[in-house]
Amino acid sequence: MCGFCGFTGELADREQVLREMAEAITHRGPDSDGFFTDSTVSMGFRRLSIIDLDAGHQPLYNEDKTLVLTFNGEIYNYRPLREELIKAGHTFATESDSEVLLHGFEEWGEKLLPRLRGMFGFVIFNREDHSLFIARDYFGIKPVYYTRLADGRLVYGSEIKSILLHPDVEKRFNPKALDNYLSFQYSVPDETFFEGIFCLPPAHFLKYQDGEISVTRYWEAVFTPDEDMTLETAVDEIDRVFTDSVEAHRISDVEVGCFLSSGVDSSFVASYFGGQKAFTVGFDNGQHYNESTYAAELAKEVGIEHYVHLISEEEYWNSLPQVQYMLDQPLADPACVALYFVSKLAAEHVKVVLSGEGADELFGGYRIYHEPYSLRSYQRLPRFLRRALAGMVSVLPHFKGQSFLMRGAKTLEERFIGNANMFTKKEKARLLKDIPATDPTLLTAPFYAKTKRQDEVTRMQSLDIHRWMVGDILLKADRMSMAHSLELRVPFLDKEVFSVAARIPVKHRIAAGTTKYAMRLAARRHIPESAASKPKLGFPVPIRVWLKEQKYYDLVKAAFTGTAAEKFFCTEELIRLLDRHFAGKEDNSRKIWTVYMFLVWYGVYFPEA
Repeated sequence: MCGFCGFTGELADREQVLREMAEAITHRGPDSDGFFTDSTVSMGFRRLSIIDLDAGHQPLYNEDKTLVLTFNGEIYNYRPLREELIKAGHTFATESDSEVLLHGFEEWGEKLLPRLRGMFGFVIFNREDHSLFIARDYFGIKPVYYTRLADGRLVYGSEIKSILLHPDVEKRFNPKALDNYLSFQYSVPDETFFEGIFCLPPAHFLKYQDGEISVTRYWEAVFTPDEDMTLETAVDEIDRVFTDSVEAHRISDVEVGCFLSSGVDSSFVASYFGGQKAFTVGFDNGQHYNESTYAAELAKEVGIEHYVHLISEEEYWNSLPQVQYMLDQPLADPACVALYFVSKLAAEHVKVVLSGEGADELFGGYRIYHEPYSLRSYQRLPRFLRRALAGMVSVLPHFKGQSFLMRGAKTLEERFIGNANMFTKKEKARLLKDIPATDPTLLTAPFYAKTKRQDEVTRMQSLDIHRWMVGDILLKADRMSMAHSLELRVPFLDKEVFSVAARIPVKHRIAAGTTKYAMRLAARRHIPESAASKPKLGFPVPIRVWLKEQKYYDLVKAAFTGTAAEKFFCTEELIRLLDRHFAGKEDNSRKIWTVYMFLVWYGVYFPEA
């Protein structure tokens, strides 16, 4: 894996600035660097050598050096594309997948993008018309950020921390991002926590020329369920396409390993790794927080060399500033720290790992996808009656079934904004100081509008693919692995796999009392029944327990009464949340963690504020 950065226009000491920007992302590519400058653009690159170790250096040029490329990612179908381009008359100087992008762009222009199978962010500079072409992969596995300066110049990079080193980029906090973050627990693309710096959305390309920017979508993940598809056909198709995807994702000139938990997704991936290495982490807080025993049993069954690390409380808490620095933006998903440590463990042994991200979104794996079925009978009651019941119970102390009555009174669009829903608009209004609280459904409505004729489970999956997966799942996958110069590949997030997943009817996704039913049946052909049928847990992290310990209560309370907290929040409300959790009256752990992670991040990126 690699990282790139760059900017347009003239700048004093631009070579030095470019090097400093590239050095900020050395973790993305510690093996080598490369630079290109002319009167129009300055391009920097850091390389992690995976394919064509000796000759795949960047920036890379076409035959007449009219095009210049920097590329982060892997193109898994580069060999057939290369053969097609050679037949069309192109001459290759390397065996790398990177060069396929150059000649492919020469041959097909932007129509190259739908031909690619892989994960990518890349930049091509045309030295003849002085234009830049920047593209991001279908699902947003690899990141791309950019900002346009007041005079029209462009600054871009794989990570925001690189962009911030440009002397004409003013580091300004974006308060709107905090409002959205408190709802979703992540920064909602395309905006970032830095005013004026944007995330290029997945499946989009950006064109820049003469100070003007245009952003265009070239592909979209759309579910088209085939109601006539039998369960047997669904299972066969999943087995076939996933096996093909894993084989494609294992293409490398260095050793490839895998992550392994006790769940079906990573177990399915690991089943293809007999005789190779797998990596697991857990916590020393009881069996609920340590799945390494289950993982070890599967590793033995499959014949994998298995490595385990148990994360201590001190390790976890001490890592938080570094984790938030690597993320660029605050993320309140406690599992991202676990991913940081399993990546660190894996990087001691291999350069590339495969992981199970994306299976839940594509095949219907989250437990919340059961909700349309569990609410169905209740929602036959008149809506006004359900609304009245919800209003009455909302003011009562928490009791079992309260959430059911309140959520059942809402439409899907009102109740589901994704896999995380931290603070309501009313809660944010009580919490925030001088920042307007907005309704998070404003950010999900456009996606729901596109799927209004589909079933509720499919609509939930579609929303998660476009919001949750990009803002949380793939952000932490990229940053936590790259923090240790480890390339993480995700074979479920392959466009060929999606083409199968998109056609599977909901009756084969949510069935027999479980989620991603058809995928589990496909996995059962490769892994033990116990792993294939294991309920979805996520990655359990004991923050609920820790926040009831005096030392961590005191640590968080100090942050909640600090200068940064006073600047953005009504601290009395923060302390109320913390105290009620500490006393065992409410489980406020996720809300507390959401605010605390923001304050940790803010202290890293705005220490002077």
